[in-house]
Amino acid sequence: MSTSERGTQTVASRPDEPSERLTISFLEFVCLSACLMAMTALSIDIMLPALPEIASTFNVTNENDRQLIVVLYMAGFAVGQIFFGPLSDHYGRKPILMLGLAVFIVGTIGALWARTFDVLLIARCVQGIGAASPRIIAIAVIRDLYAGRQMARVMSFTMMIFITIPVLAPSVGQALTHIGNWHWIFFVLLVMATVAAVWSALRLPETARPALGIERPMDLRHSFLLAISNPLTAGYGAAGGFMFGCLLAYVASAQQVFVEVFGMGDIFPVVFGAIASAIAVASFVNARLVGRLGMRRVSHTALLGFIIVSALLAVATSLGVAGFVVFALAVGTSFFLFGLIAPNFNAIAMEPQGHNAGMASSIIGALSTAIGAAAGGLVARAFDGTILPIAAGFAICSLIAGLIVLAIEGPSGLFGRNHPA
Repeated sequence: MSTSERGTQTVASRPDEPSERLTISFLEFVCLSACLMAMTALSIDIMLPALPEIASTFNVTNENDRQLIVVLYMAGFAVGQIFFGPLSDHYGRKPILMLGLAVFIVGTIGALWARTFDVLLIARCVQGIGAASPRIIAIAVIRDLYAGRQMARVMSFTMMIFITIPVLAPSVGQALTHIGNWHWIFFVLLVMATVAAVWSALRLPETARPALGIERPMDLRHSFLLAISNPLTAGYGAAGGFMFGCLLAYVASAQQVFVEVFGMGDIFPVVFGAIASAIAVASFVNARLVGRLGMRRVSHTALLGFIIVSALLAVATSLGVAGFVVFALAVGTSFFLFGLIAPNFNAIAMEPQGHNAGMASSIIGALSTAIGAAAGGLVARAFDGTILPIAAGFAICSLIAGLIVLAIEGPSGLFGRNHPA
């Protein structure tokens, strides 16, 4: 047995203890992974309070066109994920992470220099492409070191920390626009990307087995087919995409829903963050539950609950009885359930891909992001001055996710039956 194999076994049996390959503390590893993964959410949520000011700066008259600042970022994010994972399998996690962060920094500088709305949208797309790298690399490194329920636990701890950043991001974005203007937001993103690059360069361990000289990398065709043809990887990646569509629809519509429908005004970022914080609470709960109950039992039960809650919200909205309190409770509950679904779906999808983590992370990320951006974008674009589109969107997207899981697992495999993990 090789040293690296012994290190992997140590991590699998003691997820809170560093292996021979994990040369930094478990806490620092989780915090660094969370920082890398949070860049995407931060780059979206911090922009929300600034959307009206940006639209005014560039004379954007159609209010729904402001959402393109979010949607095109996610489109670039989806495209970028196709490339960074396979590259990291061949050349190592850290060099490709540095490449992606450099692209993100270029996009951020481009946004600062933008003189037209179209140039700003192009810069946001470039930002999204670069942001794909830290997200992909963070998940690939976690899979390099952890497996099964242990991976789900680490993903939950990571999500618990990184969700705190985007929860606070709208308040930060609003403060920056009050102190200065929307350009200040991009300065903050520039600083965060630079800090992440320096921290990763100094402290993140290299975990790609080919880069460590442990095995030869698979050719791209074989690697791609191994990832895309596995029903768990592709299926849970797609199901996760429809769930992500719910989150993106909420993010893209939040400013309009809370300000225009419910008249929240300047307290919108606080309300937005309070509701979204349910994901962080759920991530902590999931980290404690998943080792005892398993990924499928926890995530399948939560998905059923999400479908029921979102369907009830859609019915209440159509009947005209869904005021702010009903909306906030329903969406907060949905996001708590989302926090029990997302890390487990990711872990189940990655589980069969131990020696193909980079490519698999790319496939899962690109698939889920593309589906999420399309579904969430459609829901957000359907905004009509009421909360009905977002309520119906939650119900439809979660139901499709449920049908995908049912098709993969079959009735006998739901809720963890006939599965040890």
